[in-house]
Amino acid sequence: MVGRQQPRMQAVNDVAASFPTTSRNRVKRLHERGSYDHAAVFAVLDAGLLCHVAYTFDGQPYCTPTIHWREGDMLYWHGSSVSRMLRQLRGGTPACLTVSHLDGLVLARTGFNHSANYRSAMCFGTARIVDEPEEKMKALAGVVDRFYPGRSETLRPISAQEAKATMVIGMRIEEASAKVRAKGVADDEEDYGHPVWAGVIPVRTVIGAAEPCPRLLPGIERPGNLAGYAEGEGLDAALMQAQAVYEGEVS
Repeated sequence: MVGRQQPRMQAVNDVAASFPTTSRNRVKRLHERGSYDHAAVFAVLDAGLLCHVAYTFDGQPYCTPTIHWREGDMLYWHGSSVSRMLRQLRGGTPACLTVSHLDGLVLARTGFNHSANYRSAMCFGTARIVDEPEEKMKALAGVVDRFYPGRSETLRPISAQEAKATMVIGMRIEEASAKVRAKGVADDEEDYGHPVWAGVIPVRTVIGAAEPCPRLLPGIERPGNLAGYAEGEGLDAALMQAQAVYEGEVS
């Protein structure tokens, strides 16, 4: 992979504190859970590794799961250069990228009031293929360094064939909203006397024990910059820490 490049960051302070609220991104149901602040949207995006991107091609909707990464208000993801569907992005097409986290199972006293604690973000923009060579190479380093800061400079350089086989897609966030539920049971007052267990069962994605490749060269140890991915740590916290290091907010 190419060496570490300075990410094309656009500081939050340099742009408006919130995304514009439009009919496209406005949270209509339970609007009090919604937020349009950059900080709220970025926190959901940065705590996740997997996103879903939706497009419409020739009248047919598609929703693709993929890894995403963020640089300022730019979102990137990648795919195969032989994808006929993705090649249609060359001229740009409207897209919607979503990230969601399940934080808890909420068991109430009625089926109607069962719920879930969650964090989600929905981002709208125009997806396009990143063709400019320098931007593409920076992005191909970014997909590694965003999650494992500084790692790309330790890897074998990406080959021309590998770069050719990989398609990078970029989308500047034009509109976005975050929606969060983080509370306990919300039963109707008359149901609190019903004799059944109710409560919240927290849900976390936790990092397991590392499994070193059996073909590691002698003397190769796990580097210190992976310390955030420690056994038992929450994945979302590790990803947010990696994003902060990638953006240069912490060392």
